[in-house]
Amino acid sequence: MLSTNKKLLTVLNGQSIWPPPVWLMRQAGRFLPEFRLLRQQADFLTRCMTPDLAVEITLQPIRRFAFDGAILFSDILILPWALGQDLQFIEGRGPVLPPIQSEQDLLKLNPYQAEEKTEPVLEAIRRLNKIVNSFDSIGTAAAKTVTLIGFTGSPFTVACYMVEGGSSKDFATVFKMMYENPSLFKKIINLLVKTTADYLCRQIEAGAEAVKLFDSWAGLLPVSLFNEYVIQPTCRIVRIIQQKYPHIPIIGFPRLAGTKLQSYIDGTGLKTVGIDQTADISLLNKTINPTIGFQGNIDPLCLLHSSKMLKQEIYNLCVELKNRPHILNLGHGVLPSTPVEHVYELVNTVRTLA
Repeated sequence: MLSTNKKLLTVLNGQSIWPPPVWLMRQAGRFLPEFRLLRQQADFLTRCMTPDLAVEITLQPIRRFAFDGAILFSDILILPWALGQDLQFIEGRGPVLPPIQSEQDLLKLNPYQAEEKTEPVLEAIRRLNKIVNSFDSIGTAAAKTVTLIGFTGSPFTVACYMVEGGSSKDFATVFKMMYENPSLFKKIINLLVKTTADYLCRQIEAGAEAVKLFDSWAGLLPVSLFNEYVIQPTCRIVRIIQQKYPHIPIIGFPRLAGTKLQSYIDGTGLKTVGIDQTADISLLNKTINPTIGFQGNIDPLCLLHSSKMLKQEIYNLCVELKNRPHILNLGHGVLPSTPVEHVYELVNTVRTLA
């Protein structure tokens, strides 16, 4: 049964609240001094796969800011790692993987081992669920008001890293495969659809109260490919989850989708979508069904400069979306150089809206 104390869950279930609930993408990260201390103890992958560390990092921003959502500390590339693709996070370079270039490379992956390898992630979720639903407080957050969010990457975005072997400005290797060897790319997408749905279902079973699909590179695709590699795979995942757990909200984030957002909503059946900072929120509010929940759109760069502009941006956004289910969030993640006091200012501005 839905807890009326959980503002975020209430909005995810289609109701508007004033002022809106708030949480931030990458709210547990390098801008927090307590996070930087933990960075010295273990590398990134170890932090993700050690329940004690993942739980602690997830809760750090909740203690400080009393956000309405606690998103699991993890990474969208845990799934390909669990499938058997080697993964390293190199300072100054980001994730590095041996690229999938052939059928033989793809056959080396083993979906049957993914459940065992992701068990530490699930254990972290179990512990977090007990904490956020306990009668104790979590620092400044009141007990039983915080919604626990699980997540992973959407198939297209994860496939981009798997094929390219890491991050890229244009993912030229990925597009080469899509155009020259589409059958192989579709096999990678199909593998990710099934394993992503299974992984999110296991997160829900462990205690995630909502889940999010990050499609960070969706905006790279032209319209001709967007339906095939973003909308259809997401729709298949959503249907699998909803058949098993119809009460669990799912958030989709097709970053930089632009004018393709409407087709994404129509094609996936999602009721809440993340919106990046480049989108015209006023236009979207006028053209998209008012029952669809919006999350995001505040420019992360605004947080670097605590000012009247930040407060005005928050006020304008919240007033614009007052009659729609709305979650205050950024259009992308908190930047590492963000001053902690500016995040306090953001939260206080939202919470004191008249």
